[in-house]
Amino acid sequence: MTTDIDVTADRRQRSADTELRRRAKAVVPNGMYGHENMNAFPAIPQFIARSRGARLWDVDGNEYVDLMCSWGPVILGHGDPVVDAAAEEQRRQGDCLNGPAPVMVELAETFVETVADADWAMFAKNGTDATTMCCTIARAQTGRTMILVAEGAYHGAAPWCTPFPAGVTAADRANLLQYQFNDVASIRAAVGDRAGDVAAIIVSPFRHDAGYDQEFVDPTFARDVRAYCDEIGAALILDDVRAGFRLHHGGSWEPLGVPVDLTPWSKAIANGYPLAAVTGTDRYRDAAGGIFVTGSFWMGAVDMAAGLATLTELARRDSVSRMRDLGQHLRTGIVASAERWGFDVHYTGPAQMPNLLFGNDSDYELSIAFSAEAQARGVYVHPKHNWFVSAAMTDGDLDMALTGLDGAFAALRARYPRS
Repeated sequence: MTTDIDVTADRRQRSADTELRRRAKAVVPNGMYGHENMNAFPAIPQFIARSRGARLWDVDGNEYVDLMCSWGPVILGHGDPVVDAAAEEQRRQGDCLNGPAPVMVELAETFVETVADADWAMFAKNGTDATTMCCTIARAQTGRTMILVAEGAYHGAAPWCTPFPAGVTAADRANLLQYQFNDVASIRAAVGDRAGDVAAIIVSPFRHDAGYDQEFVDPTFARDVRAYCDEIGAALILDDVRAGFRLHHGGSWEPLGVPVDLTPWSKAIANGYPLAAVTGTDRYRDAAGGIFVTGSFWMGAVDMAAGLATLTELARRDSVSRMRDLGQHLRTGIVASAERWGFDVHYTGPAQMPNLLFGNDSDYELSIAFSAEAQARGVYVHPKHNWFVSAAMTDGDLDMALTGLDGAFAALRARYPRS
């Protein structure tokens, strides 16, 4: 790492970022779209110039410890040399070809060897592709239509699952039923007498809805939803797009001993290269082979080479343990800072995927102000979305993050004195 972050420097003046936002507004609807639309949080720099390891630099040259990891994909750190070397070697041989390169088979073999519930694998480009494919496979296998989703859960940006209603029709959601996370009784109630219509129940490894406290899965719920799927003949889909390979090297529910039928993956499986995967059991093999899903760039060999290198390095470096340890140190330091400055914070979720919200802050005023103060001190966080810890974070990165976040609490206390 070239420099230590100066947490005393104020990064609020961002003339280059402001100018790029202005130019984007003229040529991009709203200036930005999707999860990258941070216009509601102007304190967060919109445009990033470069990154390395656990740090990044905005277009105004400001340096940050990165606690968002590109919204999850960067798990080994920005610009990991092993992953980038594998990708570059494949690039020299070819990328977008008339057919897949041999690395596709190697990557599928690695998934099958690594994930307990994987007898086969298919590949795509993003998490929405993968979750949608899982629903399609479940319907093809069962001949049924209904999918159960937890209320408030995020499974992608297609019309059937997007959290925003613009452009979405009632028909897009006609085959969805909602339940409450960790409540199997709510699943049974939602299904009622329509069990014969249910193709699948899709579940997140833990409740990580944006803007809410994170909630660990109750092992009893996991076992019960597995049993209920077996009872009614529906597929159990575990959406590991966000948490995959961060909680466990393999499926996130593998430590629970609860098998699943279909799993969508993306984000961290290629350390920032665009790749998604679907894995499943033999029961769903023929159905998966019978659906038509594709894309002109889905067989991109460079991204698959990056994925193969990422999965290999995650195992070799025992990255899950590393991220868990770093995350626990982060948790301890942040909770201590919040207590020192007299703030009631809800620091929830797994250590390597934490979420910070403030008590009695229903309009997120404190969370947004805290995020702004953190950005000003060189710590890149988000006020509503969960954060991510990468395996590239060093002790120095951790110290700088904790120093900057402690300063953010102090600044917040100055703005909101104790009553």
